[in-house]
Amino acid sequence: MNLVIVESPAKSRTLKKFLGRDFEIMASYGHIRDLVPKEGSVDPDRDFAMKYALVERSKAQVNKIIAALKKADNLYLATDPDREGEAISWHLCEILKTKKLLTGINVYRIAFHEITKNAVQKAVANPRALSEQLINAQQARRALDYLVGFGLSPLLWRKVPGGSSAGRVQSPALRMIVEREEQIEAFESREYWTIDAVLSKDGATFPASLHAIDDKKVKQFDIADEKHAHEVRDAIRRHAADGVLVSKVEKKERKRNPAPPFTTSTLQQEAVRKLGFSAAKTMRVAQQLYEGIDLGSGSVGLITYMRTDSLTLAAEAVTEIRRHVAAIFGEQRLPKAPRIYKAKTKNAQEAHEAVRPTSAARQPGDIERYLSREQLQLYTLVWKRTVACQMIPATLDTVSVDLRCGNYTLRATGSTVKEPGFMLAYTESKDDAGTARKRSGDNDEKKLPPLKEKELVELQKADAGQHFTEPPPRYSEASLVKALEEYGIGRPSTYASIISTLQNRKYAELVKKRFVPTDTGRVVNSFLTEHFTRYVDYEFTAGLEDELDEISRGERSWTLVMREFWEPFKTLIAEKKENVSRTDVSRILGTDPKSGKPVSVRPGRYGPYAQIGTREDEEKPKVAGLRPGQKRETITLEEALKLFELPRDLGKTHEGEPVQAGIGRFGPFVKYGSKYASIKEDDPHTITLERALEIIAAKEKADAEKIIKVFEAEGIRILKGRWGPYVTNGEKNARVPKDREASSLSLEACQAILAEAPAKGKSRTKAAEKKTSRKRAGKSKSRTKPGVKKTSKKKAGKARPRDRQY
Repeated sequence: MNLVIVESPAKSRTLKKFLGRDFEIMASYGHIRDLVPKEGSVDPDRDFAMKYALVERSKAQVNKIIAALKKADNLYLATDPDREGEAISWHLCEILKTKKLLTGINVYRIAFHEITKNAVQKAVANPRALSEQLINAQQARRALDYLVGFGLSPLLWRKVPGGSSAGRVQSPALRMIVEREEQIEAFESREYWTIDAVLSKDGATFPASLHAIDDKKVKQFDIADEKHAHEVRDAIRRHAADGVLVSKVEKKERKRNPAPPFTTSTLQQEAVRKLGFSAAKTMRVAQQLYEGIDLGSGSVGLITYMRTDSLTLAAEAVTEIRRHVAAIFGEQRLPKAPRIYKAKTKNAQEAHEAVRPTSAARQPGDIERYLSREQLQLYTLVWKRTVACQMIPATLDTVSVDLRCGNYTLRATGSTVKEPGFMLAYTESKDDAGTARKRSGDNDEKKLPPLKEKELVELQKADAGQHFTEPPPRYSEASLVKALEEYGIGRPSTYASIISTLQNRKYAELVKKRFVPTDTGRVVNSFLTEHFTRYVDYEFTAGLEDELDEISRGERSWTLVMREFWEPFKTLIAEKKENVSRTDVSRILGTDPKSGKPVSVRPGRYGPYAQIGTREDEEKPKVAGLRPGQKRETITLEEALKLFELPRDLGKTHEGEPVQAGIGRFGPFVKYGSKYASIKEDDPHTITLERALEIIAAKEKADAEKIIKVFEAEGIRILKGRWGPYVTNGEKNARVPKDREASSLSLEACQAILAEAPAKGKSRTKAAEKKTSRKRAGKSKSRTKPGVKKTSKKKAGKARPRDRQY
């Protein structure tokens, strides 16, 4: 028997269709072993020896694999065809070796970039050994990330309030987001004006704009104010009274080539722009398409491996694509020779393929009923782009017309699609000025009426338009992935996780699909760029990625690369532990005019806050949390001082109780006497007494409706709760039994219910634990076979394996 190990159960179901009964296919469910999550798991003093442990959730599955291996003659390791997949296979082998289970077993590594019958059978027929080079490269990456995390993160915890951790790759990505935000904040908008006109010939109108004055091309800021703009506009109107002369007509034919097939990066970018997917969602859906979808006669892989930076297409795939281009779009849309694409990305893995359909014959419409909406959207995107890349260029006829109006020259441009070519199948999108939209001219023809030199046309109108320059746009997921790829930071398998990590750690957040750094993210970035400049440097990070690629090709020793990184990094960490204090991350705003003490804004565990005074003062410093929308980097002294106006005295209730508005641990509130009411929509800095009284009245009404029965002398009440009626005496809460009517309970019944209830916050957990332990003990006893002696060692509970997280 042959045992085949893949990573996910979805892939195993697909492979079962292609391999015979002699093959048993099992999933590892992703990584089965990882570094022990504590300091010292990578030992630089022992050539970076790494301490691995079996992942808890994988224990049950590994035991199943071991049981199956005992019946096998051959072990085929068919994990994903990248460094991470190679490492997963190696980890499994290492576990099996320690248990001495590989004696007499033939171990083969097979890799395929598409899950089709031909590809799988070809891989099985041509196995190889595990690649030590790929394993070393993955080990080096894991060790680097571990050392950076365990080196920087504890320092962040001590020096940067709110900082959770730092990483080797996501820290430069955070720097990109913060630097873009700083560019936006520092940007000074400039005014400029344009002159736009509408002209007509034989009843057909067309637009034009001012191009030159006295034959000198008009630049962006040549017309910088309203007065000048109106002077130019009025002059054009005067000169055009007798018509506008067509002085030059220039016609050109322009070719536009199709975009290359998808890589991981471009697939994520297009899915963000066209489909509104996140990078993580794109990879999750692509994984499903790669591993296989049941098309009625069994599971079939629909696209090739989706973690790649290669633009290569297999020769047989190109042949099939060209055949379908001819059948669907006509022979005239097929170039004479196949298009060959070569990746510009340094260290692109050309042995891999671009992301493409496993068969161009599977048109999206033919398999639509078998796919979810998201799967269909992404498959359609891949299919169209792949087909388009093997089609002829689009041909556009462009016309440029200069029109003289005294000493002013207007220019009109138009274009028509002469031959759509690849555009019949697909056009690429791009990010432009903060908005995802199609390239200029794609499916947007602008036609001009037939115009000849020296003829006159009529000016319908001329207007002056005011404009202001805009700052560079914030990064979207698409543009951030593109920037990471251009800088050489990360690799295809890491883009989605980089973005997820920044969001999970609350260093950046998506606002209107654009990344905005949080205050915590800015503080962390400021700390890292100031004290660990080299390690958030784009070129340094990209250079380290190149070294990992060199390890994967066998050109460098992984321990040597680790040593060169570790020695200066270790020295810097030790230095910063001694020399950097927490106060380094505060921002001084000025001086409080009342006390003369410094006013600062600081990062805190629960967000940024303003502070008057310092810890060295005799009196405890005053602190106030920032309001929603206020940022540590942009708040002014005046805005910070207003935060200390709380609590505000608003007046009195009708009963004469003082009313205040403030912000507490649980958010904004109105206080009346000794009671509190939460403010949900109003601002405590501006709320009026009238509005506060409305909130108090609503709170009193809700409280009254909550009361079912009261025993005033004993301090016992029956109240309506979120999960039903309950009895309380202030110290204990107890649910009213479902078979009892709450309003009919006597004092004695309430006292009995309370007597059986646990004290607040204490024994619910213990009781649950006790109940669980009794249940487990009972189950264990019932499973014990008669005559079998029980072992004293407790069996570990089965952990449900989960799919590998991407």
